[in-house]
Amino acid sequence: MKTRSLGNKGLVTSAIGLGCMGMSEFYGKGDDKESVATIHRAMELGVTLFDTADMYGPCKNEELVGKAIKNRRDKIVLATKFGIVRDPVNPSIRNINGKPDYVRSACEGSLLRLGVESIDLYYLHRVDPTTPIEDTVGAMRDLVKEGKVRYIGLSEAGPQTIRRAHAIHPIAALQTEYSLWTRDPEDELLALCRKLGIGFVPYSPLGRGFLTGQIRRFEDLAPDDFRRLSPRFQGENFQRNLDLVGRVEKIASQKGCTTSQLALAWVLAQGDNIVPISGTKERKYLEENVASTNITVTKEDLALINEAAPKGAASGLRYPEAAMMSLNR
Repeated sequence: MKTRSLGNKGLVTSAIGLGCMGMSEFYGKGDDKESVATIHRAMELGVTLFDTADMYGPCKNEELVGKAIKNRRDKIVLATKFGIVRDPVNPSIRNINGKPDYVRSACEGSLLRLGVESIDLYYLHRVDPTTPIEDTVGAMRDLVKEGKVRYIGLSEAGPQTIRRAHAIHPIAALQTEYSLWTRDPEDELLALCRKLGIGFVPYSPLGRGFLTGQIRRFEDLAPDDFRRLSPRFQGENFQRNLDLVGRVEKIASQKGCTTSQLALAWVLAQGDNIVPISGTKERKYLEENVASTNITVTKEDLALINEAAPKGAASGLRYPEAAMMSLNR
C-alpha cells in the first residue's frame, strides 16, 4: 500500500482510508461480524487510516471500531470526530456544539468507547456558529498538549474558518465531501490546503455509493437508508445522475477497471496531499476500493473523465436544504 502525508507535521497514512460510518447506521442494516472482518481485512491490505465519529450510531460505531482494533492499535491511524450532538430520545434531532467544555467531555467519551489512550486525528465535525473557532481549536490544542490527541482536523469548514483555526494550532487535515459529482472544493479549499500544508480527506468519494453504478433505481435503497432523503437520489435528479454514472462507466470499461475504481483513482490523482476515505461494510467492496490505488490515471484519462463528469454536472443538492446550512462555515 502506498502512503501519503496529511499535513506537514508528520502524519503519514495509507493512500486510501476506510470510512466506518455505514457499518453502524445510515446505509441500511449492518452486520457487526462482517464489519469487524472488513476492518481486519483492511489492515491486512495495508490500510492504516480508519475514520469514525461519536455521532455514528450514535456512539455505536466508535464501540465497533474499538472492538475491531483491540490489540492492533499500533497498526493504525485512528480518526474520530465530535461536534454533532444527537438527542438520545430522538437521534434525528441534532445540534452542533464546539464549546471548550464539550470538546473535552466528547474526547473523553470517544477515548473510552474506542478503548485507546489517544486519538491520532481528532476532527471538529461541524463548525459551531455560536462559538468562536479560536475557542474550539484552543480546547483541541489543549488535548494535544495532554497527549489525548496527536493531530487535529476540521470537517466541512470554510476558508476563513480554516485560516483562523490554523493560526491557533496547525490543522493536519480538512475532511470535506469530494468526488466526481461533488467538486466544490476545487473553488478554493484544495488550493488553500496546499498553501497551508493541510491534508485533504475526501469523504463520500464514491458519491454515497451512486458512483459505483450499483444503484439503478430509487427502490434499490433500503427503507431506512438515509440516502432516500438526499435530493440527488430523488425524482428527476436520480436519472440525470444515473446518466452521469453511465458516461463514467464507459471510460472505466475502456480502462479495464470498475466504475468505483476509476472514481477513486480520479480523486487520488487530484493531489498527493489527498487521502480519500471510502466507506464500506463488506470485504469484497473494500478489496475493490483498495485496488484503485494501483490504477494510473493519465492526462488523457483525466480529460475524458472531466468531459463525462464536469464540475457542476451532478443534479440536486448534496444534502437536504436544512443540512446545507451547516456546511462550509
